[in-house]
Amino acid sequence: MAGRLEGKRVLVTQAEDYMGPATIELFTEEGAEVIADNSDLTETGRCQALIAQTGDIDVLVANLASPNFTGIQVTDLADEDWHCTFDMMVHPLHGLCQAVVPQMIARQAGKIVVYGSATALKGMPTVTAYSAARAAQAGYIRSLGVEVAKHNVQANLIAQNYVENPVYYPQKLREKESFQKSLARQVPLGRLATAREDALFALFLASNESDFFVGQSIPFSGGWTQ
Repeated sequence: MAGRLEGKRVLVTQAEDYMGPATIELFTEEGAEVIADNSDLTETGRCQALIAQTGDIDVLVANLASPNFTGIQVTDLADEDWHCTFDMMVHPLHGLCQAVVPQMIARQAGKIVVYGSATALKGMPTVTAYSAARAAQAGYIRSLGVEVAKHNVQANLIAQNYVENPVYYPQKLREKESFQKSLARQVPLGRLATAREDALFALFLASNESDFFVGQSIPFSGGWTQ
């Protein structure tokens, strides 16, 4: 039985980080040819060069993360921290999409899936830089999605939070009673999502099953935000 991405060429950025490993594993199982990139996308011209080097791309998975800079009051936020979130998550998203969209338009087919954050949809104190960059991603995809929809290209974003990740939720943190109580209080489901659950959602958005989704930022947070 053919996989849901059989014959598709998929580019995954920051392949070793964040949602990269789970996505690559699942998409490969589903028949995709996955190109895993770990290059520094903050370098001038790197996004454009990556798309040119990769060739035909049926699905772009923009897996872009930066330090969270949590717990910092806006009055104490350093300029370099503010710029870092945009340099790592917003500018590369534009560079990648601007470079890949022309070939998708030419083929009249393509998928862009962004691993974003639910912090773009719900206010949180002391994460202004991170939240602003994530909100910029959501706004970008909202506009891009309607722009390219007429060319049968679908661009959507997963607005996630409380997903297993060794950076944001290391095992030592997850074992703390205080974290478990906070999780039960903040998340109606009372648990973290597994990385595979998140990747399965990305698989849906990357497949032909999601052709009617346009420019959406879809919450994936166990009820933390709706």
